[in-house]
Amino acid sequence: MGVLAFSMTFPATVFAMRGFDPYLVAIGRSVIAAAAATVCLLVAGVPLLPPRRLLRSYAVTSAAVVFGFPVFSGLALYGGASTAHSAVVIGLLPAATAVFAVLRAGERPRPMFWVACALGGASITVFTLSQGGGHVTAADLLLVLALLSAGIGYTEGARLSRETPGWRVISYALVVATPISVPVTLVLLFTTDLRPSAESLAGFAWVGVISMFLGFVPWYAGLAMGGIARAGQTQLMQPLLTLLWAWLLLSEYFGPATVLASLAVLLCVAATQRARVTPPAGSPPASSPAVTRRSRDTPR
Repeated sequence: MGVLAFSMTFPATVFAMRGFDPYLVAIGRSVIAAAAATVCLLVAGVPLLPPRRLLRSYAVTSAAVVFGFPVFSGLALYGGASTAHSAVVIGLLPAATAVFAVLRAGERPRPMFWVACALGGASITVFTLSQGGGHVTAADLLLVLALLSAGIGYTEGARLSRETPGWRVISYALVVATPISVPVTLVLLFTTDLRPSAESLAGFAWVGVISMFLGFVPWYAGLAMGGIARAGQTQLMQPLLTLLWAWLLLSEYFGPATVLASLAVLLCVAATQRARVTPPAGSPPASSPAVTRRSRDTPR
């Protein structure tokens, strides 16, 4: 469910930028999401701020997924990278997530996992160089910064989801970001050219409500329950879904190389899902009642 929600992010961003400044789309989406998150926190009757001892982790999550990924990916799309090309490059995200899961979350994937992960990364690297005439473009560098930001944010958020329901993790990350996101959004609203249309408003609404908030609810819950490195590999399916949306909604053309690279990545996800990952010490198993109860702790 999380991957399905995220797969529409790039096409929706393109639609949104047809009527709004790219920085406004990148930062303003978090304000929309923060408003929805605040309502959920109030309805659930839980504190509007996370525990003080976890503020640092939430600040890292906010910097990565609230600011880093939206800004870098939005600028890459605004700078000329096609939705299809961006989707395939971002296919490296599961590999980045796996690395951060080892460094930050204490997970230990088996060798077969890394082989499959490396093959997926190699497929995307070859694709990127072939599309750029043997060179890495500025848009590709922005996309790399975007995927590194997302990898950090996914790992940190998943760590927090081990003891806090996923919907509250993303809600707190959004609320923690509001002292920056709200004033920046207001300034951009009054200083940039606004050309709202039905498609740009729809795109803005999607990235704000779905991509920035609702998509993270099942995503963080899934990472916490299945293991960050292993469950994160399901995002290798995202490029194929994004290609489908780009074709249906944006009429983008993509050649055989794009399809082959996406299929190669999809085969790698199947291999990573068969590889075992040793969870960090003290982490409850995926079927643990404690984990299941936390994942179901949603506002009614």
